[in-house]
Amino acid sequence: MARNFELEKRFVTTEYKKHSMRGAGEIVGLFPDLLGVGGIQEASRQIVCALQNILARRGQCASYLGLNDAAGPQILRVEEHSVAFRGYKRSKFRFVARALLLARQNPRLVIATHPNLAVPAQWMKIFSPAIKTVVVCHGIEVWERLPDRRRKALLAADLILTPSTYTADKLSNLQGVTAEKIRVLPWPINTEMLRMSDSPSKLPLPAEFPGSPVILTIGRWAASEGYKGADELIRVIPQLLLSIPGLHLLLVGVGDDLPRLKEIAAELGVEESVRFLGRLSSQQLAACYAHADVFALPSTGEGFGLVFLEAMAFGLPAIGAAAGGVRDIVKDGVNGLMVPGKDSTALTRALEQLLRDRDLRLALGKRGAEIVREKYRFQAFERELQAILIECGMDSTTAP
Repeated sequence: MARNFELEKRFVTTEYKKHSMRGAGEIVGLFPDLLGVGGIQEASRQIVCALQNILARRGQCASYLGLNDAAGPQILRVEEHSVAFRGYKRSKFRFVARALLLARQNPRLVIATHPNLAVPAQWMKIFSPAIKTVVVCHGIEVWERLPDRRRKALLAADLILTPSTYTADKLSNLQGVTAEKIRVLPWPINTEMLRMSDSPSKLPLPAEFPGSPVILTIGRWAASEGYKGADELIRVIPQLLLSIPGLHLLLVGVGDDLPRLKEIAAELGVEESVRFLGRLSSQQLAACYAHADVFALPSTGEGFGLVFLEAMAFGLPAIGAAAGGVRDIVKDGVNGLMVPGKDSTALTRALEQLLRDRDLRLALGKRGAEIVREKYRFQAFERELQAILIECGMDSTTAP
């Protein structure tokens, strides 16, 4: 194991040195983090993968910085790419200093993948006025008016990308971004997850997976993200058990809110019906989708909701709150059911309806699987991102 670690460390360092010798490249990407867990991190990895594909066809390269990733040279493995980047372990000073140094090498484009990173992107443009800047806004972070400095930096960007029409409206009506600058670019489903959904019988199911029927919910259970509604799902289980004996709720994910959620289940006397699974491999997670009956996440704060796409890929009908970016994904009566946010009565009714009506589950799930494959494939995302790069002046005619 020690030898493998040393080989990996040597590979990372060598790849990063080769990358650094090329200079900033045509694009500089500023990321909160690339190796972490969460929707923003997964969207960031999809952006990098698409950029690598696009730039490889042009013989061009990019530089990527991860503010919260471990310090030093890192390697992101995504699809067929091993991408060198540098992490800064939350050191804003070193992160910004490196960004400004790269700006002096005159990249064509800076992509800041969070509105908090719009400020260093703006500073980079001061150092090199010809740079185009694109800021990515995911969701809830721009649903309230930003502090003046961050808002001014956001408004200074050449283009702003967001995955949902709801957040696009917030950018326009609350932050004051002109409609001409906003591009709605939905995140794609993970290609590996889509492949696994095509042959689910071979997936390794976790030993702790409960017996059917199963309501599945997946998220990062952090106290700061209580809007996800995991506690609401637990609270409706006693009522559902009256009409659906043997029902289980399975919560997959980690976070500092888990002790509170487990305590709620114990207080309600449903700890045997509410199961918790921590960090799973991608194959184990896919197996959970494949064996569940319904997916539910009554979150009122989702900027988009990649887990809904994953559930749909496996033919699961989805229940979501009629709030935020989920409304772009789940269409009531088409591929799932929508309920008002924080309405336990409506949530109970929707869950009971799907659990008791197998034909409805199958019909909604089938249409959801079709929608994912029609609208949310990675190839479509890559084409749209390439069009945005061309709009920013990175025409393929500029390639060597």
